[in-house]
Amino acid sequence: MTTVAFIGLGNMGGPMAANLAKAGFTVRAFDLSAQALETAKSQGCEIAATATEAATDADFVISMLPAGKHVRGLYVNGDAPLFEVIKPSALVIDCSTIDADTARHVAAAGAEKGIGFVDAPVSGGVGGAQAGTLTFIVGGSEAQFAQAQPVLQAMGKNIFHAGDHGAGQVAKVCNNMLLSILMAGTCEAINMGVKNGLDPAVLSEIMKQSSGGNWALNVYNPYPGVMENAPASKGYQGGFQVDLMIKDLGLAMDVSQQSASPVPMGSAARSLFTLHKAGGNGKLDFSSLLKLYQDKGE
Repeated sequence: MTTVAFIGLGNMGGPMAANLAKAGFTVRAFDLSAQALETAKSQGCEIAATATEAATDADFVISMLPAGKHVRGLYVNGDAPLFEVIKPSALVIDCSTIDADTARHVAAAGAEKGIGFVDAPVSGGVGGAQAGTLTFIVGGSEAQFAQAQPVLQAMGKNIFHAGDHGAGQVAKVCNNMLLSILMAGTCEAINMGVKNGLDPAVLSEIMKQSSGGNWALNVYNPYPGVMENAPASKGYQGGFQVDLMIKDLGLAMDVSQQSASPVPMGSAARSLFTLHKAGGNGKLDFSSLLKLYQDKGE
């Protein structure tokens, strides 16, 4: 039986671990949240008291953490770095969205100890994590990509090899920068239509079937009541928080600066989401950007 250590059981990691257990893997899970561990236990995971306990003798170690400093601390320079206990034949799959330099640094540190590491950030949101239909964007060698496939296939539907270490992170921030631009534009267009007397559901359907169609319109409409299961119809709860979008846009700006890539629309989107956060909306789903455009009281 293949054993997978899973570190980080948040909104994304929890359902991902549950899908691995459902697929027949032995999943040893760890999180700082006792409630997250209880949920994981109810979904078929074994519970570890520490990350070290989870990772010892595991065939795969998967992490889903907030930022690069957490990934570096977990594997390389924390109080109990996991690269000291992970067996050499194991593969580390980091699904966090972090800066590419940290991914490359951690991969190199693992290689020094004979431990494989790939960056494999995800797209598809909480719904995709729950349904097992995530997209994985993998940076690593061809052999490491092949080794990761059986595990990733239990959690996702689309699995891409973006290139060498760090490439998964670069591709992820390119995608999320575009997503932020699409959501901002969709909010602008729907708001303008509604202010001129159009029904938001009718306008959305027109644009979906026309040249303005995009992911935000198709599956994640930002106007409340238009799409029953979208966060907009649930008080903008769940989904992908404004705070996380701003984090990803910050990573995109770093990539832009390092490569002298002009990103005027990405920069504008970052400013809009930051302004929205300043209004106290950081914990809401990112489609709540619509509120920035609406007249107060709408």
